[in-house]
Amino acid sequence: MFHEKSFFQYLALERRFSPHTLAAYQNDLRNFLGFLTAQQCLTSVAEVRHLHIRAWAAAQMQEGLSARSVNRRLSCLHTYFRFLKKQGYISKDPMQKVLAPKMGKRLPVFVQEAQLQMLFSEIEFKSGYKGRLERLVLEILYSTGMRRSELVNLRLADIDLGRQTFRVSGKGGKERMAPFARYLADMLSDFFNLRLEAFPASSEPWLFLDKKGKQLKPDAVYRIVRKYLSMVTTSEQRSPHVLRHSFATHLSNNGADLNAIKELLGHANLAATQVYMHNSIDRLIKVYEQAHPKGKEE
Repeated sequence: MFHEKSFFQYLALERRFSPHTLAAYQNDLRNFLGFLTAQQCLTSVAEVRHLHIRAWAAAQMQEGLSARSVNRRLSCLHTYFRFLKKQGYISKDPMQKVLAPKMGKRLPVFVQEAQLQMLFSEIEFKSGYKGRLERLVLEILYSTGMRRSELVNLRLADIDLGRQTFRVSGKGGKERMAPFARYLADMLSDFFNLRLEAFPASSEPWLFLDKKGKQLKPDAVYRIVRKYLSMVTTSEQRSPHVLRHSFATHLSNNGADLNAIKELLGHANLAATQVYMHNSIDRLIKVYEQAHPKGKEE
């Protein structure tokens, strides 16, 4: 018995994981439990030892999974076994003897400022509700650094046009305020009117509705972003998260305080935000080499 049903109830109800994260955890745990039952012939979580987890992780690497992906799956297992111990299903946490595989530092992929300026100033969007929705999706993602899940869960009640802020429900149900510029307040005001014209009888609370008048799906946001980023960049990565990376990197490049960027992104700790300093450091090095009398000395 592996108690996976009660584990996912815990994640959904107490930890308030998003549907997207829950689905990822379900896939990861299903893969792990399948290995235990098929390869290790285990029938209960009480039989699991750290050697079983190490064997599973090694098998994942042999199948070509990256160290980063294996670490993400191990993160699921950390949460799983902590839950089992807390509930008294196991007496010892086997993850305490499992070392995560080392991985190289991966810098965030972002779009250059000039490319995004081109997107918003030169690319033509369709008129009407659909075109305005696509433009607004892109504007909000880049202007606020929101996650895709945060964007689709924006409610009309979360928008304060007067104070120019969004109330964003982030990971684990943590709320933060995201400011936006005057031009975006004007775009939102126009969009409210279009939304009302398109769905006059709708009682849906969500800002973004699809053509059927239902909450816009995360996959639809992905398709919108990929479609328009393809027009301005040749990068293989053209996801909503790339706009989040772009938001943070451009703030850092223009001198924003790292702690402020952390709060705007909704990061739990500063370590997650420090990765955005990489481009700023490169820029500062170039400035130093060009401007300081001893900058070019060898």
